[in-house]
Amino acid sequence: MLLFWRCLLSESEQKQTLAASAKEIQQLLEQLARINPNPTEAEKIEYVHDETTPSFKRRLIAALQASGEAAIEEFLDTRYVIVGKAIVKGWMKPE
Repeated sequence: MLLFWRCLLSESEQKQTLAASAKEIQQLLEQLARINPNPTEAEKIEYVHDETTPSFKRRLIAALQASGEAAIEEFLDTRYVIVGKAIVKGWMKPE
């Protein structure tokens, strides 16, 4: 029974991490749009990459790996899903 509750907590924590991360990514993309009203996808990816910490990236990647890539779609506005997924996929690739 204890293991069951740990799994639920872990899933809850993953969802909280995804929700908070998606919100931060959206805020960064909105901030970029105020600076540059027509950024390319590459500029969006670079901006979010530059404005986030390695710790943020690791937490988001871990939550997505546990929840599945599609889980981020639940937390991003439709207009940010494609670029959001591209950003995270770039972080998941080994350098």
